[in-house]
Amino acid sequence: MRMGKGEIDSQGTPMDFLVQQLARQVGRTVVDQTGLKGKYDFTLKWTPDPGTPAGMVGPPAGGGRAPDNSAPPDTSGPSIFTAVQEQLGLKLESTKGPVEIIVIDHIERPSEN
Repeated sequence: MRMGKGEIDSQGTPMDFLVQQLARQVGRTVVDQTGLKGKYDFTLKWTPDPGTPAGMVGPPAGGGRAPDNSAPPDTSGPSIFTAVQEQLGLKLESTKGPVEIIVIDHIERPSEN
């Protein structure tokens, strides 16, 4: 797998990985409704949103932040939404639905016993 600004090139990848990466890129929850199982090879190239922080392409396998040594992206390319549809045959649709939220309304230090 290779990831860079505006590009994911992957082999033998499950759909849930693609969903996670798309969620990171668009900054929203992405839900897999494809029903596709198995592992897939794909290359996805898009023009990153100028508001996306440089290097926001996912952590390396060992954790931390991946160094951003890639060339600047081609700004004439498609948006990530267009690229997903044209290059992968999938569609990112914005819908409303239930989202799990954890609310912490109070916290205390544990007492020593």
